[in-house]
Amino acid sequence: MFTKRFGLLFCLFLLLAVPSWGSDNRPLFHVITVEGVITAPTASYVADSINAARDAGAEGLILLLDTPGGMDTAMRDIAKSILNAPLPVIVYVYPSGARAASAGVIIAQAAHVAAMAPGTNIGAAHPVAVGIGGPAEMDKTMSEKIENDAAAYVRSIAKIRGRSAEWAEKAVRKSESITADEALKLRVIDVVAGDIDKLLAAVDQREVEVAGEKRKINTANARAEEVKIGTRQSILSAISNPNIAYLLLLIGLAGLYFEFSNPGAILPGVIGGISLLLAFFGMSTLPVNYTGVLLILFSIILFIAEIKVMSYGLLTVGGVISLALGSFMLFDTPEPALRISFQVLIPAVIVASAFFIVVIWLAAKAQMRKHYSGSESMVEASGQAVSEINPEGQVLYQGEYWAARSSKPIPAGAKVKILKVEGLTLTVEEINQ
Repeated sequence: MFTKRFGLLFCLFLLLAVPSWGSDNRPLFHVITVEGVITAPTASYVADSINAARDAGAEGLILLLDTPGGMDTAMRDIAKSILNAPLPVIVYVYPSGARAASAGVIIAQAAHVAAMAPGTNIGAAHPVAVGIGGPAEMDKTMSEKIENDAAAYVRSIAKIRGRSAEWAEKAVRKSESITADEALKLRVIDVVAGDIDKLLAAVDQREVEVAGEKRKINTANARAEEVKIGTRQSILSAISNPNIAYLLLLIGLAGLYFEFSNPGAILPGVIGGISLLLAFFGMSTLPVNYTGVLLILFSIILFIAEIKVMSYGLLTVGGVISLALGSFMLFDTPEPALRISFQVLIPAVIVASAFFIVVIWLAAKAQMRKHYSGSESMVEASGQAVSEINPEGQVLYQGEYWAARSSKPIPAGAKVKILKVEGLTLTVEEINQ
């Protein structure tokens, strides 16, 4: 009996003393996804993900990349985060059909390990002018300065990672784009792999430099853990999309316009205010042409003026034209990823213009409608003289007796038309039978 109890206690002691038996000691790799336009929230997301992987004790971070390009400042922030990362960062252009274009080229070059899936491409990193006024305002000298700066930047990064600085410069100066196999052959990337498991197998024991020290990547029997983008980050990234920011701007202006046209509605004003603030945040991360913003705001002024001034539709036409021009100019940049899609822009302009026109028509109709309450409803109405009006007398109107005056004598019993109401006195004229 004693021996049995001792054996049970000994087994319990072993279970408590060796908790690592049930734990997973395999190398951990966090996996994040960066797709779409590269903006400021994207840069913040990458930096936060690197820190989170370090805090979790991960062996490294795998960044799945699929981007048409984006903001130069955001791209440089991401590159700095990767270059100074405390753990290996693997940039993997994935899945098949994905691309690392424009800003994506430099992000891939900054990686400790650059990888691509079959059927992907990389390149076309020629810099474009963004900002107030767009590319038309950039002269040849400034264009050369920007190009030279970008070329030197990507060349220096490629040299740090031991990749082809020559091709990296061609991607900037000549917008060259190549396939995954070509990239591997030209030493633009390090690995071509069909999926994450094959990627991890291919980079096992690869030596990289992390924070100034040589280090081997341990992927033997490693596990990849996907880290989903947080709700906050997801919202910020969505708002920073040019199409979403533009739609929020229109919704915001439409809501506020409806509220000002119909005071007391409240809900349209609340929605409009929130949408407008979100739009301003989104545009603060994008290359906004402020001439376009001013044209859109001017269109709202013209729509409001149409209600106050009888222009027979001229102000409305001007408002529609101003709205359309402002929308086309809002993100004036040759970078496709930073422009509003025509599939979004054209329907949005049509719907917004129709909305403003309908609201204007309803407001104008309400103003021209005959009043049916108060003293104003009495004007143009008819009554009957109960006494001679010369120049004053009494009028019966809807069962009530009113003091009345007239510039011409009106006999008792005659039908009269009310011209004006001043207090309790009516100005009338005789209705000729």
